Parts: sequence; structure tokens; C-alpha cells
Amino acid sequence: MNYLSAVAIGLLVLGAACTAPVEKASIRIEPIEGPTPYTSLDLNNDPSSFQFAIVTDRTGGHRGNVFEVGLSKLNLLQPEFVMSVGDFIEGYTEDEARLDAEWTEFNGFIDSLTMPFFYVPGNHDITNKVMYDKYKSIFGKDYYHFVYKDVLFLCLNSEDNYRGSGKGTIGDEQYEWIEKTLAANADVKWTLVFMHQPLWNQQAETLRWPDVEKLLEPRKHTVYVGHHHSYVKYERNNGKYFILATTGGGSRLRGPRFGEFDHVVWITMTDNGPIMANLELSGVWDENVVTEQSSNYFRPLFNGQPVRVSPMFTDGSTFSNGATEIRLTNDSDAPMDVSFELAANKYLTSSIIRQSLTIAPNSVEILPLKLSGKAASVAALEPVALRGTVTFHGEGMADITMDVTQNARPAKKEYLAKSATKTVDGNLDDWASLPFSETEMYTEANPFSHKGGKADGSVRFGISCDDEFLYIGADITDDELLAVASSRPYNQDAFQVIVDGRSENISSFGTSLSGVLYIGMSPYVDGTNNTTPFTSGNKPEGLKGITVKTDKGYATELAIPLSYLSEQQGGDWKTARINVGVNDFDNDYSHRTNLWWQPDWRGAGSYPGSGTFFRK
Repeated sequence: MNYLSAVAIGLLVLGAACTAPVEKASIRIEPIEGPTPYTSLDLNNDPSSFQFAIVTDRTGGHRGNVFEVGLSKLNLLQPEFVMSVGDFIEGYTEDEARLDAEWTEFNGFIDSLTMPFFYVPGNHDITNKVMYDKYKSIFGKDYYHFVYKDVLFLCLNSEDNYRGSGKGTIGDEQYEWIEKTLAANADVKWTLVFMHQPLWNQQAETLRWPDVEKLLEPRKHTVYVGHHHSYVKYERNNGKYFILATTGGGSRLRGPRFGEFDHVVWITMTDNGPIMANLELSGVWDENVVTEQSSNYFRPLFNGQPVRVSPMFTDGSTFSNGATEIRLTNDSDAPMDVSFELAANKYLTSSIIRQSLTIAPNSVEILPLKLSGKAASVAALEPVALRGTVTFHGEGMADITMDVTQNARPAKKEYLAKSATKTVDGNLDDWASLPFSETEMYTEANPFSHKGGKADGSVRFGISCDDEFLYIGADITDDELLAVASSRPYNQDAFQVIVDGRSENISSFGTSLSGVLYIGMSPYVDGTNNTTPFTSGNKPEGLKGITVKTDKGYATELAIPLSYLSEQQGGDWKTARINVGVNDFDNDYSHRTNLWWQPDWRGAGSYPGSGTFFRK
């Protein structure tokens, strides 16, 4: 698009602003008496409002295909037009052939837009006389204005003396034009200013910019610039001034909190000023983000675990070194790229630091992994975190990348030995010991943990079995019981058990409640014994449980039929993966603490094989 096109568009939008007012469209709806299934019929469709977008810096160390993706997503969003703040080409040259090539490339990108685009020059576009003349020959003017729906768009050239980065200016000639333009449009409802460099916080002399600010100060106005590749909002000079981030320009991309992200800006212009939304490019997708074809191809792969750290079981209470493996599984018909790192911690180092490799279609690759460190308690160890990505290359489809996270650390082997049959009555006298205690528990508090320590909430529990049942007995200390019969256990004080009865090679990697047995039991505050375990999953026939209120809290006993484990494992059972937890609510449900014996399998701290009991 050349300057003449921009002028033509400016005249069209100016004409649109001068037409007779348009009434708001109304909605026709069937008569409804009494309550209505809607909040209002006052539609948000003020004809004086409109929407446009802004793209920001593409160059200054540009990253390929980002700006182009941004334009394609603007075509999805369909703004009325697109503004800019400069730095379209790399520039910084007097080689006209190179400049021609760079402008031809850039304007080829703009040709893909299905709505008007308005150019504003940056220092990469104009840095010397040759570049200035080239810009003028292509676009006709380096500063201009238009009015649309009573809003003045002031497109300025902060490079009018082409002094380069950090040395932007507004010269006398441009200032005089700005003064006349503002005077001729004194009654617009808002003024929007677009230029490249943020002249208000520049150390070098900006010539007439302070005078421009004096002209803007009494007006309702907003200023948009780029240049710094890092987003910042300012409130100054009776207006809002924005330095935008990037649409492909050089950036460390540390995220929105650092102001470093690729985005387009979406503006809804209202009578009360612009409403602004920063749309990260990674969050704008077209209707083909998932198709039936891609879902059928990729979803089974995602449902599996392409990167899996095998359990490292240990019999002892201390650990200094051990071996396991990382299994890389590609169940697709195309290559799979895997890249990951393992981060050492104060307890453990790994034999693998980082890996990047391609796994052939329908194949498995196994990487031996060793963990070592000074001898330490198994319970005190921190996992070695594996973090990386897996990319699937489906034929005829765009590549799909997924993040992978795994934890590698030793899992203490627990054993289920036969014991005497327990009477499930809430009396724990027939338990020789309750060996597992709160000292081994993982605490997850919301919004804060127990202020009173063990007196606030703690648990001791034991696990045993006879020929028919797996028994769990627990003594829970709780200084404030909050539980009612009408509420489910996980919404109040409760003892919780999760049992994964599947074979060890499956249960070790469980990360959800899918396919497992959840049991919850809450104490009734009126002293009535609770004999009805709440379950999710397939409730085993013959499951028994009781919760009894005690002087210090409550006691719980459960009997889970061993036939459940045999059914899950398709024969004689060998293992059971178990986690035990306590919900503790206090202050009239105002805060909640979760205590888990092992890290919650659904959380980031979980590791393969935790809480696995082996049959003796």
C-alpha cells in the first residue's frame, strides 16, 4: 500500500465521520413475563465506537515468521484497520538495492492483510538521507493524520532528523504542521498519537517534542510508541502513554511481567477513550487449531507418556546412588523430536544433563540414568527435575509441540505383610503400631499452613492386610472439626485414601484420579459414627469403613477387599500404590490445609513409584 492509498482511506474514514448519526441496532426477542434468561437488552453496539489494531516493532534483531504470523491472526480478528509504530525493515544502510529488497519483502507481508494498514516510520526505516528519500518515494509522506468517527489519528515521524536510536526528534517543520492539525481538529472527542521512539523519556535533545506535549496536554489523548521492545505504560501529561513490546523484534521474551512478549494491540475506541487489550500471538488461534484429523492423530500420543522416567525403588532408609532409565516412546508414524534437561539439586546429581534426539516412528529408545550423592535419608531427598519438549511431525499437518515434566528420585519400597484380622470399629487398640506420621507428610496449604503445628492438625496411620482385606487405620488430631453429613469429604475435614490397584508398571506413573479408587471419610461433629465411605471410581464390593470422633480429633479405619487388587491386576496381586491424606479446615472454612503422605500424584512434586507397597 502506498501513501496515496493511505490518503484515500483517510478521506473515506473522514467522510464516514461526517455522515448522519446511525441508530443502535436493536434485538427482537419473544415476550417473556417474570424472570428473564438474560441480563439486559441494551446491546454493546454504540455506532460511534469502533475497533482497530496496532502492530509494533518487527526489526532490531527480528525473528523470522513472527510478524507474518501476527498479520495472519489480525486477519482472524478482523479489526477495521491496523496502525503501526515503525521499525518495519532492518535498514541502517545506504545501499538502495538492499533497501528495495527489504521494503519489497515487508510490503509483501502487508499485502496479506484484508484491511487497511497505516505506516509510521522508525529508526530502522529512516536513519540517513538515502533511507528518508526511499521512504518518501514509497509512501509519499513521513507524517500525516486522519479522522475517523470523531477521533484524530496523528501519525508522526520521530526520525525527522534521522539521528538514530535514542536520538529521536520532532523538528520545526513537523511541529508547525502538528500545531495546525491540532488547531483544525480542536473539537474531536479524542486524539491518538503514533510514532516510534518514546521521546518523553529520551536523554538526548528532542527539539520540539516538549512543545508538542504542551499542545496535547489540554486534550483527551493517548500516545503509542515502540522502539524499546519492552512494554511499559505511563500516565503523564493528562494522558496515557504506552511503549509497546514486539511483533517479532529482538527480545529475550521473558514474559509479560518483564514487558517482553510478542503481541498485537486491540483497541476498542469509545466515547470515554480507548479500551486496550494486549493479545499475545501465542494465544490467538484460527478455527483449525484442532481438527478432527489432527485430533485423531495426535490425541492418542498426548494421552500416553512419550518421556517416562522409570521408578528407582530402594529398600533402605538412606540413599547414595542408584540406577534407572528414561524411556522415550514414539507411537506415531512420523519422527518425534525430544529435547530435555535434568537439573541437579543439593542431594542428587544425574548422569544425564541434557539430551536432544529424534526417535524413529513406532519405536522406543531407552537411556540409562544414574542418580548419586552423599548418603541421605530417602524421605528428605528432592527430585531431580526433568524438563523439556516433545515435537510430533504429522504428515501433512503442522508440527505439534508439548511440554514434558518428570521427576527422578528414589522411591522407598514399602511392604504389606500379613497381620491379624482387624475389627473395623474405630478403636485402634488392635493396631500394634501406626508407623507413618505427620513428620513424613507433604503440606499444601491454602491460603496458609497450620499456625498451631501438630495441635492444629496431624495424623498417624498404619497399613496391613490379612487374607481378605487391606486395612488402613489412622489417628487424626484436629483442634477444630468442621464436617457435616450433607457435604463431600474433600470439601471439609476428612481422611482420604487413594489406591491404585493396577500393576506396578502402570500405577507408578499415575498422575490423576482416573482409574484409581478414592475413599474419603469425614467425622460427624455431633459424635455420630460415620460408617459410609465416600468413593469415586469403581467402589469395591465389601468395602467397609468407620470414622469415630475422639477427644483430640477423630479415628478412621478402612477395610478394602483384596479381590479389588486382584481384579485390577488380572490375577494374583503383587503391589498396591497408596497415598493417604488429611483435609483440615479451620476458621469456619476460611482456610484449608492438605496433608499428604506422599506428594499428591496430581501435583508437580509427584515422582514415579511413590507410595508403592509390595506384597510379602
